Amino acid sequence: MSPGFIAASMIALATAGAAVTLTHEPRQPAEAETPQPAAVSVPPPGRIALTPAQVREAYRAGLIDRPIKSILDIRQPMEYGEFRWNDRGVPAGPIWIRIDLKSQLLSVFRAGHEIGTAVILYGTDGLPTPTGKFPILAKWKDHRSATYDNAPMPYTLRLTKDGVAIHGSNVRWGFATHGCIGIPTDFAAKVFGVVHVGDPVLIVSGKPHAKAS
Repeated sequence: MSPGFIAASMIALATAGAAVTLTHEPRQPAEAETPQPAAVSVPPPGRIALTPAQVREAYRAGLIDRPIKSILDIRQPMEYGEFRWNDRGVPAGPIWIRIDLKSQLLSVFRAGHEIGTAVILYGTDGLPTPTGKFPILAKWKDHRSATYDNAPMPYTLRLTKDGVAIHGSNVRWGFATHGCIGIPTDFAAKVFGVVHVGDPVLIVSGKPHAKAS
C-alpha cells in the first residue's frame, strides 16, 4: 500500500462495520452503557463532525473508547513525515491520543475534537508495538535511549514500564522502531506541549476480526 493516509479513516472504518478490534480488548460498554452523543452540531472550522451513528459504530468496532465530536478535514493523503495541527476554535477539555497501527496514524483529541494527526512509525514483527490502553507515565523533553546506543528520543511520552513510548523520530518510508511510536519531531513538540502525565493513549491494531454468528 502506498504511503497515503487520511485522518478521516475512522469514519470509513466505522461505517464499514466492525472491521477492527483491540488485541487486548478492554471491557466494551453494554448497549445501554454506550454513550449517546447529542445531535451533530456545527464543528469548529476545518473539521468534520461525526454523527451519533458513526460514533456508536466506532465503539462497537473497538476503534474508540470515548466519544468523538469531530475530526480534522483532511482531503489529501499525507505522506511519511507529514502531519496536521489545527486547534482553532476547540475548547479546553480532556486530552487523549488514539493510534491506529494499520493506518499508521496518531490522532490527538481535545474535548472530543481531533486537533492533530500524523503518520507514524511503529515496531517490527520482532519488536512489535503493543496494543491496548495506556496512561502517559512520564514526559521527557530531551531523552536518549538507554538500550539502543544512546539514540535521541526527543519529546518522549513513556507508555510502559519496559520503555515503549511516543517520541520524535525521522519518519520515513522503510523505517521502523523497536516497539515505540515514532512521530515527526515538530509534531512531537506540539503533542508534548498539550498532554499531561496520566492522559490516556489507545493503540489499536487495525486487524479484522470475525463477527459472531
